[in-house]
Amino acid sequence: MSRIAATFAQLKAQGRKALIPFVTAGFPFADVTPELMHAFVAGGADVIELGVPFSDPSADGPVIQKAGDKALAFGIGLTQVLAMVRDFRTQNQTTPVVLMGYANPVE
Repeated sequence: MSRIAATFAQLKAQGRKALIPFVTAGFPFADVTPELMHAFVAGGADVIELGVPFSDPSADGPVIQKAGDKALAFGIGLTQVLAMVRDFRTQNQTTPVVLMGYANPVE
């Protein structure tokens, strides 16, 4: 069973809703995303959603667009986001992480 399926099954059994915080990876600074992810878990997050910065975020609102622009200025892209998840996984193997992004940069 996947991490996400296991988490939602557990939440259903407990009669709880999921807490799923979102942050644009690399925002507000490039090096704090894994630390933020651990803080989310400490604060009760059931799943973490990471936004992958993209240069033409036409479907995002202005706040996420600005966060993405700042992350891009730090050189954050899909490769760096995956490295952040790997870093997070060294200390947390259970909390599901989902990525939000655009199909354009996926190679």
